[in-house]
Amino acid sequence: MAHYLSDEELTRTAPAEVAAFASPVPTQIVSNGEFNPLPQTREQQRVEARIKELADDLGPRHGMNRRQFLASSAGMAAAFLAMNEVFGPVFDVSAAEAQTPGAANQRAGALSKQFIIDAQTHFVRDDFNQAGLLDLAKYAKQNWNPALWGENTLARYKFENYIKEIFVDSDTKVALLSGAPFDDETWDLLSNDQIAMARKSINKISGSRRLLGHSVFTPKRTGWLDEVDRCIATVKPDSWKGYTIGDPLFPSKQQSYWRLDDDKLMYPFYEKISKSGINTVCIHKGLLPADYEKSWPGVWEYNTVWDVGKAAKDWPKLNFVIYHGALRPFLEKPDEAMADFEKTGRIQWATDLAEIPAKYGVKNVYGEVGTAFANSAVANPRFAAAFVGTLIRGLGADHVLWGTDSLWYGSPQWQIEAMRRLEIPADMQKKHGFAALGAADGPVKTMIFSRNSARLYRIDVKTAQGAITGDKVAEIKAEYVKLGGMRSNARYGYVHRVSA
Repeated sequence: MAHYLSDEELTRTAPAEVAAFASPVPTQIVSNGEFNPLPQTREQQRVEARIKELADDLGPRHGMNRRQFLASSAGMAAAFLAMNEVFGPVFDVSAAEAQTPGAANQRAGALSKQFIIDAQTHFVRDDFNQAGLLDLAKYAKQNWNPALWGENTLARYKFENYIKEIFVDSDTKVALLSGAPFDDETWDLLSNDQIAMARKSINKISGSRRLLGHSVFTPKRTGWLDEVDRCIATVKPDSWKGYTIGDPLFPSKQQSYWRLDDDKLMYPFYEKISKSGINTVCIHKGLLPADYEKSWPGVWEYNTVWDVGKAAKDWPKLNFVIYHGALRPFLEKPDEAMADFEKTGRIQWATDLAEIPAKYGVKNVYGEVGTAFANSAVANPRFAAAFVGTLIRGLGADHVLWGTDSLWYGSPQWQIEAMRRLEIPADMQKKHGFAALGAADGPVKTMIFSRNSARLYRIDVKTAQGAITGDKVAEIKAEYVKLGGMRSNARYGYVHRVSA
């Protein structure tokens, strides 16, 4: 990941609350303040213009103005119609959903019961108070948007908003709360104990198993195996989270990067967790800038999958879940990656991940889609189709997990809708040997949305679905809908400033 925005970069951005078009799906990259957002692509501009046209034309049929229409299920359908017009037939959507009052609501209502497990979510602790992040909001309030809220509290990234955006504003039923380590530990988003406390609180309040939790492990940090022992004994995480890159924000000066197949460093850890029965290891891979060889010298290799195959083969009883599908491109236009795929049939680092089962003869490697899907579904849905198709072809549909990396990107509902509607175009299926993804609630997407994570986390879907349907969170959501609440499509963060 890149550095926080400089003063010069801030002059070229605008707060997303006021500058980003309130589309049902994002029509440009939104930065959370950690990177300089890319300008809108020509295709995204065309999508945005077409969505506005459809909203102005169809809104009156529904008795709505543009804003109301775009916040409705029909507006969501219109957004995917616009994307199909620009990118080709990638999303399963009918004109009737956008045009006929009630049609989209009927579909949305039926799918709202779908069991969805989000295998990667985040929020920050209450005392997360880094000046670098707070100064961004203060600067925006002073210079751009006097109505900006939360500039002194970071409330938008904290617990209360997490509950709303994950469980109320989306169809997510169960979420896995994650963390991240930093060389400077004051930047840690949540401690292992705080993750466990959040899990306990949400599950107690809801009356069902709504939240799962990671424990973050930090090889090379003093006493890290003692922390693993403590977590096994008292925290009892649902799985483990690690970053082989070390510090996820900057190339580590402390050489905190490591390899999964380092037998002296890592194999004692695998022995411990194997005996404990907490046998799923989630690893951040991929997501480096285009100049990674220059900006991350001597470090970038640790974010590839060069170490996954041997570790998986040596430890067949462990599950290795690779986050973001190991996709290398991060917050850059997918067009170049798509052109490379069309030419070579390969996607940088993601194809390497997909080839591990055949190359090493293993069945314990999984791919989670995370930020990789979020960014490509918005910027180039054909590339999103190629990415998902590549993972399924190599790992198997039963080894691909749904995750959104929310709430960095707001409510994950737009990502859920994109996956529900995504289909691999026929020409791509024929050329690259991809299988069709099928219906939103068909066998392939059901495996991705829930069955695969349910298997890893020992969740009986039928039992869990029954408990969740009548729990406290479900009651809150029902009341919210009854009172006229609508899913948020706010774009908190920063977007590239459009020149006049």
